[in-house]
Amino acid sequence: MTHVLVIEDDAAIRTSLVRALGDRGHTVSSAHRGLDGLQHAVDDRPELVLLDLGLPDLDGHTVLSMLRAVRDTPVIVVTARDDDASVVRALDSGADDYVFKPFTVDQLEARMRAVLRRTSAPHGEDRFVVGGLVVHPTSREVTLDGVPVELSRREFDLLLLLASRVGEVVTKREILAQVWQQVYGGGERTVDVHLSWLRRKLGESAAHPRYLHSVRGVGVRLSAPEAPDAPDAPEAPRVPGAAGATDPTDPTDA
Repeated sequence: MTHVLVIEDDAAIRTSLVRALGDRGHTVSSAHRGLDGLQHAVDDRPELVLLDLGLPDLDGHTVLSMLRAVRDTPVIVVTARDDDASVVRALDSGADDYVFKPFTVDQLEARMRAVLRRTSAPHGEDRFVVGGLVVHPTSREVTLDGVPVELSRREFDLLLLLASRVGEVVTKREILAQVWQQVYGGGERTVDVHLSWLRRKLGESAAHPRYLHSVRGVGVRLSAPEAPDAPDAPEAPRVPGAAGATDPTDPTDA
C-alpha cells in the first residue's frame, strides 16, 4: 500500500488517522510539529503527506513551502480553515489537494488515490517527443536538444499534460483541473506563472515562443518549432551557349 506521513498537532485526530490508515494496510508515520514532519519527510521519504495547517511551531503554509524545496512528495492539506484564501494559498504553495475537517476515512482515501494517480507516471507511453524536446513519464526526465532540463514537479506535470496532447490547445480550466485539481477554475494566475517558469527553462518567452504557444483567452498549445524558411537559392549564372541563356554575340538574337 502507501507510506503516508501525517503532520497533525491534534493528538486525537493524529492517533485516529494513524490507526485508521494502518488498519487499511498503509504504512503510517506521524509528527505533531512542522519541523519534525519535515525531518520525517527527508529521512523516511513517504509517498504522500497529510498536512495540517495549524501547527504549533510553524504555519502549515511555511512547512509546505519548505517541503517543496526538498521533495516532490504529493501533499494533501487537511484543514479546518474553509476560507478560499487559505485554500488558494495552499494550492499555490504546492499542495496537490485538500480536505476539510471533519471528514471520513473513505473520503480521505479516495482523495489519496486520486492524488497518487495524478502524480504517478501515465501508462502506455514510453516517452513523448516534440521536436528536440523529449519527455519521459516514467523517469520524469526531460531533455531539450539532448540537454537535461530540471523541472519542479508542477512544471513537469504541466509539460507532461501538454505533451500528451501535442498540437491541441489545452484550456487553462483543463490545466487547473488536471494539474492542480481545481475543477471550478479560479487559479489562472498560477497557470500563467508556471508557464512563465517553464518557458524560461525551455529557453523561450511568451513574446518569442518556440514550443509553448499561448492562444489568447483560451489556453496553450505545445508544438514543435517550425523549421526556418530556407534562404532563396541564388540565381544560377547564365553560361553563354547554354540552353535558355542569351548570348549577346549570338546573331540569332538580333
